[in-house]
Amino acid sequence: MTTDWLNVGKIVNTHGIRGEVRVISRTDFPEERYKPGTELFVKNATNKREPVVIKSHRKHKQFELLTFEGLDNVNDVESFKGSLLQVSKDETPELEEGEFLYSDIIGCSVQTTDGEQIGDIKEILSPGANDVWVVSRRGAKDVLIPYIESVVKRVDITEKTVTIELMEGLIDE
Repeated sequence: MTTDWLNVGKIVNTHGIRGEVRVISRTDFPEERYKPGTELFVKNATNKREPVVIKSHRKHKQFELLTFEGLDNVNDVESFKGSLLQVSKDETPELEEGEFLYSDIIGCSVQTTDGEQIGDIKEILSPGANDVWVVSRRGAKDVLIPYIESVVKRVDITEKTVTIELMEGLIDE
């Protein structure tokens, strides 16, 4: 069995009494990952994975609400709270030019077009129109980099580097 996994989301709570769970999504492909009939794996705190099949999906505020086949009661999914939803890395979708998996971006080193090192990408947020990359810096506050063409100039997944055009006000000293 595959040992490489991609995080799709995190189950943060149950929703109602009919086995629905609230998920904070961590995927660029929610339509594909949460499509009914798709198999995902629930990874619990002891690193044990349990396969589940998506029965239904809907969006509610900032959450994805999912039900799983055969788990129709809140008691069936209560133990999933705090668990990760994962998919085998073999299930990676084909990407267009300029598209990346979150797992490819997280950990990349960020530098400016002038060569100044900013830090490493530790998280990706999806607040709306574009993703925002959270860059951790040594001894300083995190920097939020919008993933837009005028800021992100180059992404090299092989070298794990990202080059940005530093806009005024982007870094709060």
